[in-house]
Amino acid sequence: MSLVERVRQELAEYEHPFFEFDARAKGEGVEMVIRSKNPNVLSPEYRITLSERAIQSSQFRWTFQKLLYDSLADYIVELFTKNP
Repeated sequence: MSLVERVRQELAEYEHPFFEFDARAKGEGVEMVIRSKNPNVLSPEYRITLSERAIQSSQFRWTFQKLLYDSLADYIVELFTKNP
């Protein structure tokens, strides 16, 4: 399984009514993307790059969950601070 496939497999475990998640290759790692399902937001994407080492870790599943939740919180804060 490729790194992107592994991240997508983890993302498939999560659904959100306002956000969608995706992953794509970026250099030697994987870029995780969080997008608003609302097309009218000014900050359409939040991106974070995961290293190959982090993805291959035996603890990836648990560290990924925390990273996803932290990234989602950061994205929400970013949306509210950029959009009056």
